[in-house]
Amino acid sequence: MKQFTIEPIAGADWQLADGFGIAFTNSALWMAVTALLVTLFVAGGMKRSLVPGRWQMAVETMTGFIDDLLEANVGKAGRKYVPYIFTLFMFILFGNLLGLVPLGLIPHVHAFTFTSHFTATGVLAIMSFAIVLIVGFWKHGFHFFSLFWPSNTPVFLAAPISLIELVSFMVRPFSLALRLFVAMMAGHVLLKVLASFVIAGGSAGAGLGVLVGVPSFILMVAISALEILVAGIQAYVFALLTSLYINDAENLH
Repeated sequence: MKQFTIEPIAGADWQLADGFGIAFTNSALWMAVTALLVTLFVAGGMKRSLVPGRWQMAVETMTGFIDDLLEANVGKAGRKYVPYIFTLFMFILFGNLLGLVPLGLIPHVHAFTFTSHFTATGVLAIMSFAIVLIVGFWKHGFHFFSLFWPSNTPVFLAAPISLIELVSFMVRPFSLALRLFVAMMAGHVLLKVLASFVIAGGSAGAGLGVLVGVPSFILMVAISALEILVAGIQAYVFALLTSLYINDAENLH
């Protein structure tokens, strides 16, 4: 599990308060790298050429994809959330993909998947949930609580159903963060286990190397390809669920 260990790179003795360290860690480094890459990706596609190049077309395609996602789930009011959902989607996507880059082939350089930590995914989920609450109360006031009171519900069922709806609503940020964290962590653990089989099989001799190492290596390649797909799917699911939660705040559905 060492691949998930958060280690300080600088400022190991920096303290915000007694017992609260603020060291610059490997997780913070890869978040910064991801943020920089997302910024460069967007900046490179803002040339606004009449005949767009591949880079500009890629940025416009992703922007259009997020715009369509929000329009389908929120309506015309969802257009103002495109910058946030686009940034959220690209940040998670780049973070997921960077963790799969085989930088371990370079001495002393190791990729770190910060989305495999519940603290990182939890902050992203809390940000989205905060937007839902702020928009809901700003636009609807206390009428926002009608979201937990299903219409045409018999009086004797209204109270328990409203309680269930409230609990379900409050659990949203937890489930949103947990889904991404578990998916990324499980994939990396599986790859690490298969890698240990390859190394152990190769060290045990030609027989076990062929019997255990080769199938494990082939499976590693297949799962690595699957992990690339999962990286995109999990970023999409996070963006999709966030847009659905924003729809509740905008339209009280």
